Amino acid sequence: MAKNTDPALQKQLIYSVYVRNHTKEGSFRAVIPDLDRIKALGTDIIWFLPVHPIGELNRKGTLGCPYANKDYRSVNPEYGTLEDLRALVDAIHDKGMRCMIDVVYNHTSPDSVLWNEHPEFFYKKPDGRPGNHVGEWTDVIDLDYNVPELWDYQIESLKGWARIVDGFRCDVASFIPVEFWKRARREIAEIKPDFIWLAESVHRDFSVECRRRGMYSATDTEAFEAFDIEYEYDVREAFDKYVDGKGSLSHWMDLLCFQDFAYPKTYNKLRYLENHDTARFAPRAANEQALRNFTALIFFLKGTTLIYGGQEVKAAHTPSLFDRDLVDWDAGADISDLISKLAKLKKETLSADDIFTAETDDEKDIAVLTRDDRINCKTGIFSFRGLSGDVPVDLPDGVYDDLFGGGKVSVSGGLIHCDGDPLWISVPTHKEV
Repeated sequence: MAKNTDPALQKQLIYSVYVRNHTKEGSFRAVIPDLDRIKALGTDIIWFLPVHPIGELNRKGTLGCPYANKDYRSVNPEYGTLEDLRALVDAIHDKGMRCMIDVVYNHTSPDSVLWNEHPEFFYKKPDGRPGNHVGEWTDVIDLDYNVPELWDYQIESLKGWARIVDGFRCDVASFIPVEFWKRARREIAEIKPDFIWLAESVHRDFSVECRRRGMYSATDTEAFEAFDIEYEYDVREAFDKYVDGKGSLSHWMDLLCFQDFAYPKTYNKLRYLENHDTARFAPRAANEQALRNFTALIFFLKGTTLIYGGQEVKAAHTPSLFDRDLVDWDAGADISDLISKLAKLKKETLSADDIFTAETDDEKDIAVLTRDDRINCKTGIFSFRGLSGDVPVDLPDGVYDDLFGGGKVSVSGGLIHCDGDPLWISVPTHKEV
């Protein structure tokens, strides 16, 4: 872990906003009236997908992908002006939240300001033309971090934004040298010591394939030297296989346990059901109770929780990155109360240095998770198909408060009954040292 990572991030909730599709106006200032609602979810940090201008050359869709950055040092006029962004950030701060923006440092659009001013900063194909290592990313050209002057330019750009916002979500951070991120972190800390660094680390299979292509791809352990939080793409493939009926619950849970063994004690993995690069999750859940269990899980797991705008209304349509495709705020049932309840439980009961364990029933698709800081042992029981059943737990027989449901639950003969809804129990730890 970065040596000065704030353990409080473990208990926090990030809410992700794509400005283009969040409101009818699609502007910075149009987000401001929605801040009270976002805050009420339990949100601590709002993360905006890239706010910079988008390239026109090789553009995908009508309006282009926000990850095809044209100018690192200005804002997308589609959203408003820099003054409009400052007003939005000020409003976020006034509500007691922090603001994070996306930075896309692996590549730019082919017609970027940086390409026009510094073509020597870019990766070149054998024929001397700019290109990229991931061929399907046809709207971008890759930067070359073997050029020291590029480091200076990029860090100066980050410093400018660090004077406005409170954190960066760093796109495909694994493809950029960890030493660059470590230097950037040190220099940004001189401006804002409590700055937040979130890495979009990459799927394991994708990382392996990129290395086969001769690309640099840092491991998650290496990236943790510079970042506070990382994506959980290291286990996402097992999660997707399980949800799609192609893998077992126990395999996914075993990998979650391995994370607790392999990473530093207070490691922070971003926990989410969906983000802007994935399909909406609500249609993937077996039923309403299953969705409640999956949602409760991402708050119980170790790490900062992410909610992608629209998830709180069970939006089923995955919005396009390339065109105006508004979130349908009336699409499904509102689960905002569920999210705010879980955010409160996360803040009140969980600890950054909890020891994590998981036991599973693959037949019923029920998992029993524990988080123990040797002061309190927290037990979460999650039924991922919404099925009921008696489940073995490591709790003395007795009656316990269900912090999630608000009622009482009994343990008898080492078994607790799960009715298909999540259970969340916290009791004092009684173990000999």
